[in-house]
Amino acid sequence: MLEIKNLHVSTDNKEILKGVNLKINKGEVHAVMGPNGSGKSSLSLALMGHPRYKITAGKILLDGRNINLITPDKRAKLGLFLAMQYPVAVPGVSVFNLLRSANKNLESQQVSALEFQKIVKKEMKNLKMDEKFLTRSINDGFSGGEKKKAEILQLSILKPKYAILDETDSGLDVDALKTVSKGISNVAGSEIGILLITHYQLILKYVKPDFVHILVDGKIVKSGDYKLAEEIESTGYAQM
Repeated sequence: MLEIKNLHVSTDNKEILKGVNLKINKGEVHAVMGPNGSGKSSLSLALMGHPRYKITAGKILLDGRNINLITPDKRAKLGLFLAMQYPVAVPGVSVFNLLRSANKNLESQQVSALEFQKIVKKEMKNLKMDEKFLTRSINDGFSGGEKKKAEILQLSILKPKYAILDETDSGLDVDALKTVSKGISNVAGSEIGILLITHYQLILKYVKPDFVHILVDGKIVKSGDYKLAEEIESTGYAQM
């Protein structure tokens, strides 16, 4: 279980999260929706350990272990994954080298480079990614859709225990959204717990959440099932 208990987070001396409580079991998909400035991305960055986001109260428990003071790299090794809203470019490091190095650090049983390449190419085919991207620098010159596909490629290869997907649907056209959503759904069908952060209901038509939470002004003000997302689609956040 990934458990968030009464989480308060500040950045630049301003409180952003004001007591968030959430429990995500393995295999569950939780969607967090909310208007701009509600704290959604701050929640994702705080969970991953971004140093700008200071936890002033509460706990983040990963399988019962308090990870408040653990660095992002160690959180990743414990099984936490973040697909960023704005993936950064890393010139000089190829997509394949990133995946291979990360996998070596996470897997107890190693596979050969050739076998690993076959696994990666299979996942790339599922995501409709050209194999040429394997030799390109991470996100360097990628379109918005290509960056998001690369994030989901990392997710499908590394297979973390819990994945935080911060507005993975932003900047995607309809076709790319369907492809990315299929990639997420394939992962969600395993034992991975997913926290899917989004503004809109559209992606939730393809990635069906078990639970939907509405975050407003740093607090979860309402929780429910998929019907709650449909309600937001018709009424907006003003009623929350």
